[in-house]
Amino acid sequence: MKEQQSPYFMMEEEGAIDIKQAVTDYLRYWPWFILSIVVFMTASYLYLRYTSEIYETAAKIKILDEGKGLDLPMEGLLFNNSNVNLENEIEILTSYRILEKVVKTLNLSHVFYLEGDIQTLQLDTLPFSYQTIKSVDGLAVRGSFKITVTPSAFEIYNVATDSTALFPNHDTNLTQHNLPFQIKIENPEQLALCLDNQYNVYIQSIKGTVLNLKESLEVSSVGTKSDILQLSMKGESVSRSERILNAVIRAFNEDGIQDRQLISKRTLAFIDERFIFLSEELDSIESGKKEFKQNNNLVYIEADTEVSLQKRAQTDEEVFRVENQLALSQLLEDAINEPASKNELLPANFGLESRAINTLIGNYNTALLDNEKTLISGGVNNPIVRQLQLQLVDLRANIDNSLKAYKNQLQLSQRQLSSRDKKVKSEVYNLPQKEQLLRAINRQQKIKESLFLLLLQKREEASISLAVTEPSIKVVEYALSGSKPISPKPNTVYAGAIVAGLLIPFGILFVVFFLDNKIHGKDDITKAISDAPIVGEIPRIKDGTNTIFSNPNDRSVLAESFRILSSNVNYLLPPSEDGKGSIIYTTSTIKGEGKTFISLNLSLALTSLNKKVLLIGADLRNPQLHIYLGIDKEQAGLSNHLHTDDDWKDFLIKGFKEHPNHDTLISGVIPPNPPHLLTNGRFETLLEEASTQYDYIIVDTAPTISVTDTLLISKFADATVYVTRANYTEKNLLEHANALAKNKKLKNMAYVINQVGASIGSKYGYNYGYGYGYNEDTAKRSWRDKIFNR
Repeated sequence: MKEQQSPYFMMEEEGAIDIKQAVTDYLRYWPWFILSIVVFMTASYLYLRYTSEIYETAAKIKILDEGKGLDLPMEGLLFNNSNVNLENEIEILTSYRILEKVVKTLNLSHVFYLEGDIQTLQLDTLPFSYQTIKSVDGLAVRGSFKITVTPSAFEIYNVATDSTALFPNHDTNLTQHNLPFQIKIENPEQLALCLDNQYNVYIQSIKGTVLNLKESLEVSSVGTKSDILQLSMKGESVSRSERILNAVIRAFNEDGIQDRQLISKRTLAFIDERFIFLSEELDSIESGKKEFKQNNNLVYIEADTEVSLQKRAQTDEEVFRVENQLALSQLLEDAINEPASKNELLPANFGLESRAINTLIGNYNTALLDNEKTLISGGVNNPIVRQLQLQLVDLRANIDNSLKAYKNQLQLSQRQLSSRDKKVKSEVYNLPQKEQLLRAINRQQKIKESLFLLLLQKREEASISLAVTEPSIKVVEYALSGSKPISPKPNTVYAGAIVAGLLIPFGILFVVFFLDNKIHGKDDITKAISDAPIVGEIPRIKDGTNTIFSNPNDRSVLAESFRILSSNVNYLLPPSEDGKGSIIYTTSTIKGEGKTFISLNLSLALTSLNKKVLLIGADLRNPQLHIYLGIDKEQAGLSNHLHTDDDWKDFLIKGFKEHPNHDTLISGVIPPNPPHLLTNGRFETLLEEASTQYDYIIVDTAPTISVTDTLLISKFADATVYVTRANYTEKNLLEHANALAKNKKLKNMAYVINQVGASIGSKYGYNYGYGYGYNEDTAKRSWRDKIFNR
C-alpha cells in the first residue's frame, strides 16, 4: 500500500512576514523607481536654477528694566528677578503702529526687482535716483510698473493701464506725468550700471505692506530666564532685510523713549497748569489774611492777646480801687451823719485818695481839738468857742459835700471802668475764635506754599528726566545675515528629490498592493489558509500562444507546468487497491477562473505519460469544453446520457490526434434540471464503468459558490483540484474554499493557481522555474549524438 505524500512545495508559518518577498515585489518595478528619481532630480535642478535664494537675517536686543536702577547690585545677584514682561514687549515690537513707522520711513510699500533671463532678483534700492511723490494709501497709485533703461531714455510700462511712457534724458522731472514716483540717472556711471536692464516696481498699500512685514517678522526670546529678544526675517535681499530689522529696532527704541519722555512732558504740563492755579490761590489767601487782620485790628495774635490781658488786669485793678474808695467814702459818710459823732474826731488818712477831703478832715479834727481846749478854758459862751463851733459846722458840711461829690465821681468812674471791663472781656473772649480763623488761614497758606515748592522740585526733576531719558533697549547685535542661503539648499533639495523619487512610486505601489484584493500566487493562498496544499502554478501565456497541451513532447513552459501539476496531483490520490482509475474533479469558486482550461490540459498531461484518460464536462449549466475542441455546443454528451440512458461511450470524442489515449465526453445539451440529472444514479454508474477502463477520469465540474452541482457529486471523487486565477480570484473567496475543505465537502482538495505572472506574486520567474528543460529539437539532437557515440 503506497503512502500518501504531500505535494512538493513549502508551507510558510502562519503570521510570518516574508520581507524578501515584499522587497522583491517592489523591486520588480525598479524602472519606475529609476524614472521617478530622474524626473524629480530634473525638477530639482530646474527648481534650484530658477528659484531665488532666501537668506535669514537676525538681530538681538536686550530689554532694559526701568526699575533696575533703583535696586541694589546684590539684590539682582541673589534673587535674579526681572520686571520685564517679554511677551508684552514682543507684542509691542510686532504691533501695527511700530511696523507702520518702519514701512513709511523706509518706503517699503515700493518693492523693486531686477528682471533677468533666468531669475528675477529682489533689490533693496534701484541703482538710480527714485523718489515717491504720491501717497500709496490711494487706490490710484497702486500697481506695478516696468522700467527699461535704454541709452537715451526711460521706458516705463504701466501694467494696470497697459500703456508705455517714454522719458528722454533719463529724467521724469522734465516731463509731465501721472506716475507716483520720480526717477533720474544722475551720472554716466549709473547709466552704465543699469543700461538695457529692466526693473520692476510693485507698489502696495501701506496696510498690506505692514501686514506682510508683520507676518514675515519673527521675534522670540533667547532663553526662559533671559531679557534678550531675537528678531529674524527671511528675504531675497540681504541689505533690505538688514535695513528693515535695524529700522524696527530704532523705531521700537524711539517708541520706548517717547513713552518715557511723554510722561515727563505731561508732568511738566501738569505742573505748569498747577503753578497758575496755586499762584492764584496763594494771592487769594494772602489778600484774605490781610483783610481779616485789618477788620479785627490784629497785628500779631500773641502780642494782641497779651495786651488785651494787661488791659483787663489794669481795669480790674482800677475797678477794685474805685470800689474800695466808694466803700471808704460810705464809711466816712456814715460816720459824719451819726449824731453821736458830732463832737468826735473824724478818721484821717484811712485810705481815701481825695486830698481835699483828707485836708478838710484834718482841718475839722484840728478845729475840734482847739474847740475842746477853748471850751475847757473859756466856757460855752466864749466867742472864740462860738466861732470855733461855727467853723466846725462849716467844715463838717464841707466834708459831707466833698464826700458826696467824691462818691459821685467814683460812681462815674466805676461805671466807666465797668463798661471798659466789659469791652476788654469781650476782646479777650473773641481772641480764640480769631486765633482759630487766623490759624486756618495760615494753614491753607502753608499747604499751598508747600505744594508750590514740591511742584517746583518735581518740575526740575521732570526737566532733568526729559533731558537725559534712558534708552528702552540695548542692541546686543545689529542685523546680520548668514553667508549661505537657507533656501533652497541643494543638498536638501536633491536628497528630497531622491526620497520623493523613491517614496512616490513606493506609495503608489503600496496603495495598489493594499487595495489589491486579488491573489497573485501561492503566497497569497498560504497567507490566507496556512495549511492549504498547492499542487501547481500555471503561468500566464501571451496572447497568440498555443494554450493547449496538444503535443505530448511539448517542452514549453505551459507543458512543463502541467507535467508538474499532474505529478503533484498523484500525491493527492489515495492508493488504489482494486486497480481502478482515479477520479479527479476540477472546480473553482466562480466562473472565469479557468477550471475547464486546467481540466483539459491536466488530462492531456496525464495522457502524455502513456496513461488512458477520460475528460468529462460535468458543468451542465455553462459548458466551455466544446470551445477548446472546436465543436458545436449542442452536440450530444453527458446530459444526453443522463437523461436518456444512452451508452455514454457513443458520445466520446477523440479531439487530439497526438493523444490517442485521450477521450472527451462533453456536457451536451444544456438541461433545465442539472442537479436532478447528476443525482439520478447514472452519473455514479458512469464513473464506476469509466474507472475500470481508464487510468484517470478528469471531471470538469461547475463553480461551487454559484450552484450546488459539484457538491452533489463530490463524494465520487478521489481528489479535487480547486482552481484559482491570479489577478482575478478575490482573496475573500478563499474563505469559501477553505470552508469546503474543512467541512469535508470536497475530498482531498488542493489548489491550482492559474495564469500566474512572472512579475507579480511569484518568488521566482518562470524563466528559471520552467526554463530548466530544453526544447524538442535539442532533445532529439542530444539523443542522436548519444546513439552515434556508442
